[in-house]
Amino acid sequence: MKDRIVSRALEEGFSLCRVVRAGPLSGVPEGLRAFLAAGRHGEMSWMERRVEWRENPAALWPEAKSVIVLGESYAPEFDPLEGLEQRERGVISAYARGRDYHDIVKKRLKRLGRWLIDECGGEIKVFVDTAPVAEKPLAQAAGLGWQGKHTNLVSRDMGSWFFIGSVFTTLEIDPDPAETDHCGGCRRCLDICPTGAFPAPYELDARRCISYLTIEHSGPVPTELREKMGNRIYGCDDCLAVCPWNKFAVEAADMRYQGGTETDFPDLAQLAVLDDAAFRARFSGSPIKRIGRGRFVRNVLYAIGNSGAARLRPVAQGLCEDEDPAVADAARWAVERLG
Repeated sequence: MKDRIVSRALEEGFSLCRVVRAGPLSGVPEGLRAFLAAGRHGEMSWMERRVEWRENPAALWPEAKSVIVLGESYAPEFDPLEGLEQRERGVISAYARGRDYHDIVKKRLKRLGRWLIDECGGEIKVFVDTAPVAEKPLAQAAGLGWQGKHTNLVSRDMGSWFFIGSVFTTLEIDPDPAETDHCGGCRRCLDICPTGAFPAPYELDARRCISYLTIEHSGPVPTELREKMGNRIYGCDDCLAVCPWNKFAVEAADMRYQGGTETDFPDLAQLAVLDDAAFRARFSGSPIKRIGRGRFVRNVLYAIGNSGAARLRPVAQGLCEDEDPAVADAARWAVERLG
C-alpha cells in the first residue's frame, strides 16, 4: 500500500512523499512554548491558540493513525538574491511570485486523498499551512528533511525550495525513519540575515525577520529595521538562497509557481500608486493579496526610502497624507531619506 501511495503522490506532482505515525512530536512542546513565552512570535497571536494540536497531531484528529507528508518544489529559475542590487525595483519572495500555493497544493492533496479512500478505504483530512499543524517538525519526523539552523526545512533531495502538505488518515501505514541534521558547521543562513533575526542557531526571533515584518506585522515597522529591509517588499529569501543543499533543488513541476511581470522585480514607482482596487486586480490569485494594499504599499515606500533614487521622492511625497497611517508614516520616512 505504501509503495502505491508514494507512486500516486509523485504522479500528482509532488516531489517527495514520506509517512509518520500520528502522535506526539519530540521536542516540539518545549521549543514552541519557549518561543511563545519569549514573545518571539510577535503579532502572530494565532500561534498561541490550540498549542496542544501543534504539539501532537493526534490531538488535532484523535482518529488519525498515520500522516502522509508531502513536499512540492517551487524552485525559482534564477538567483533570488540578484534583485537586491536593483534598488528601484522590489524583491518578492520566490514562493509568492506565482499563483497562491495554498490553492494549488490543497487541490493536489484532495485528489491524492480521494484516490487513497477509493483504493484503500479509511478517512482523511488534508492540511497545508492553514491549520494548527507543526508542519516542519512533522516533516522531519517523517523523514522529508530537517529543520536547519534558520529553522526552515532542508531536504537532501530538494534543498530549501518546497512547500509542505499533509494528509492525515485513519489507515495504518508503515512509517519512514526520521531525518537527522546535516547542517554541520555551516552557518551561511545565520550570517546573511540582514536584521540579525537568529539569536542562536536553530532559533528565530520573528519580530526581526523581514518575512514577518513585511507580511504579518501591522502598522509601522520599527525605524531601526527599515533600512535593513532594503528593497524586499514581500518576504525574504536570503537564508534559504545561500543554503548549499540547494544544489539538489528539484525543478518546480508546476509552472504556475513561476512569476511574471507583476512579481519579478516590479518597478517601485508603479507599485506605490496602487489604490485598493488596482492592488487587488494586480495580485488576484497571488498570496500577496492577503496582506492588503496598505501593508504592501507601506513596504514599497520603505524600499523607495532605501533606493537612493531622487526621482522617487515625488512618488513618496504624494502619499504623505494617505488615509492609511502606516502608509503615510512610511511615505514621510522615505521623503526624509531621499531629501
